[in-house]
Amino acid sequence: MAYWLYKSEPSVWSWDDQVAAGEAGTYWNGVRNHVARKNLEAMRLGEQGFFYHSNEGKAVVGIVEVIRTYYPDHTDETGRFGMVDLKAVVALPRPVTLDAIKAEPALREMVLVNNSRLSVQPVSEAEWALVRRMGGL
Repeated sequence: MAYWLYKSEPSVWSWDDQVAAGEAGTYWNGVRNHVARKNLEAMRLGEQGFFYHSNEGKAVVGIVEVIRTYYPDHTDETGRFGMVDLKAVVALPRPVTLDAIKAEPALREMVLVNNSRLSVQPVSEAEWALVRRMGGL
């Protein structure tokens, strides 16, 4: 089982928007980076990831689950990129800020710390467990 981190600007798509999508979830579209695309392609049903508010807030605020694997992104006119569907699982009782993640020595190798612009990124099992604990889960 792999773990992931999905970045979204709250003014475009927020945690509250994701929660409002309910059990049906919604698609995670708009990815136009080839590394992020490969991450989306690698995802399997039931895998979970952190929902991260980027630019505004800069914090992990919730956990989402893959409910549909990779398929073509209807917003991509080139036909090269795809998307997955996600549903909200649980909000973190305490958002985990980027500053808190950077301050934690055990997270110094986390992709979020070293390649903060990547919109969909892998999270190791140890990082997953630690960030969950930091967030109160």
